[in-house]
Amino acid sequence: MTEEVKNSPIADFDWEAYEHGDTKSEKSREELNKIYDESLNTVKDKEVIEGTIIALNKREAVVNIGYKSDGIIPMNEFRYNPDIKVGDVVEVFIENQEDKKGQLILSHRKARAARSWDRVNQALENDEIIKGYIKCRTKGGMIVDIFGIEAFLPGSQIDVKPIRDYDVFVGKTMEFKVVKINPEFKNVVVSHKALIEAELEQQKREIIAKLEKGQVLEGTVKNITTYGVFIDLGGVDGLIHITDLSWGRVNHPEEVVQLDQKLNVVILDFDDEKKRIALGLKQLMPHPWDALADEIKVGDKVKGKVVVMADYGAFVEVAPGVEGLIHVSEMSWSQHLRSAQDFLKVGDEVEAVVLTLDREERKMSLGLKQLKKDPWEDIEIKYPVGSTHTAKVRNFTNFGVFVEIEEGVDGLIHISDLSWTKKVKHPSEFTKVGADIEVMVLEIDKENRRLSLGHKQLEANPWEELEAKYAPGTTHEGTVANILEKGAVIQLADDVEGFCTPKHLVKEDGSQVKVGDVLPFVVLEFNKENKHILLSHVRTYQEARAKSEKSERKPKAARKEEAPLLSTPVEKTTLGDIEALAALKEKLSKG
Repeated sequence: MTEEVKNSPIADFDWEAYEHGDTKSEKSREELNKIYDESLNTVKDKEVIEGTIIALNKREAVVNIGYKSDGIIPMNEFRYNPDIKVGDVVEVFIENQEDKKGQLILSHRKARAARSWDRVNQALENDEIIKGYIKCRTKGGMIVDIFGIEAFLPGSQIDVKPIRDYDVFVGKTMEFKVVKINPEFKNVVVSHKALIEAELEQQKREIIAKLEKGQVLEGTVKNITTYGVFIDLGGVDGLIHITDLSWGRVNHPEEVVQLDQKLNVVILDFDDEKKRIALGLKQLMPHPWDALADEIKVGDKVKGKVVVMADYGAFVEVAPGVEGLIHVSEMSWSQHLRSAQDFLKVGDEVEAVVLTLDREERKMSLGLKQLKKDPWEDIEIKYPVGSTHTAKVRNFTNFGVFVEIEEGVDGLIHISDLSWTKKVKHPSEFTKVGADIEVMVLEIDKENRRLSLGHKQLEANPWEELEAKYAPGTTHEGTVANILEKGAVIQLADDVEGFCTPKHLVKEDGSQVKVGDVLPFVVLEFNKENKHILLSHVRTYQEARAKSEKSERKPKAARKEEAPLLSTPVEKTTLGDIEALAALKEKLSKG
């Protein structure tokens, strides 16, 4: 039924009777009601139809659907469209034709939802631009109201620039494109970035076509990372590496630039497809080496700040962008190999001497030790041969101990010069690293910057006195200190060690000796030059046994010799006996 038919006047209506208050007519009230009802729209509950907004306020909208009463719809159902106005035709869902108060109940949200999936699919197929209301934030993006459906707007799809504050978009109505639909899970993904990418793509092609090395362009800081800064050149991104931000040392790009900052950059390089563009910022500024004062020369003293530390040295910034290296070997006169961190740290203010300067290569080497006098210049005066000093143990070798008397003055104590009497197998048995030790200067090697030192020379040689005490044949008590394949080391008094071979180690009962046994030993040999004492335990009980046997044999022999003297009377020798003996001797000699 058309609007004209529904609203056409009744041809035979008695208007004169109606004017005089006579409501009685040929037609009954029921017939009039029927005619009135037929003049209105025929609507059904749960139906979606169109209506016209006839009034608006902050809380609600009045909608006329051609029914006997108008419907009220809350304004929050239209928040996706802030431009709504009186006269706009909108879709409404009839929830109830007449509630208890006789009010027509409508819903715009349900009307949109009833047809939303058809519209969403249609928007995706036709690449249509639609409007949506950003309701709230969510993990990774935003929730957008599209046709009454909650769609997901990823953070990367809000704009071509990285978004740092999502909250500024909440409550806004924006245009979107539907980029993905998952019918199974009723998921919709939209993008605002897609709307501006097409325009930017055209700008990008125009910019890339004009790119040339050395060209200076204006850009905006888009993103800052630890290794560099991404610059938006108007739809094309380029990277300024951290080393191209400044001629000086940069720990982090944030020290030089800020987000959204506009600055001029120079194109350093790009690939064949111009997808990777290398930019530079420092290249637009003069090199600091060109501004370095001409009067600075080798031998001058300069001041600077330590900016970088390495094991092999420290880099000192003597002027913005101008650095010199202090090698670890130039930090101290000491010959010990150390780490540069033992002397300096980042941030230290130092004074140094210029050792080398190459303006063309832009290199400079500096030294710290040159600020102090070389201790080896007058070494013979300060540390003459025979003088005694206190030194610090630095490290060991198998053949001796390296010590430092003062910074830069090192010496070696040979293992044979540690003790007169003690057999030192390794220096670690005698002292330890970091300990103080008294030394005597034995020899000076100025050319190689080395001193020969001794520790035992601080005491008199005890072997002169020990020679008489440990003479061969003397017996001494000793402790078995160590048993070796070729014999045993015996610890004697006076901090002296002796050696006993296996055949001289056997105990009297035939058992073998053990470490820690305390036994008597006889000195077999004493060698003062080689500081060697040869011992024997066997001799101790062999000699005792021999003495015992001798003492037992002596009384028997004495009795045999003395017996004739006691039994034979004393006889006198006569002259005749002598003559007879002489004749017998002569006869024997002739025969």
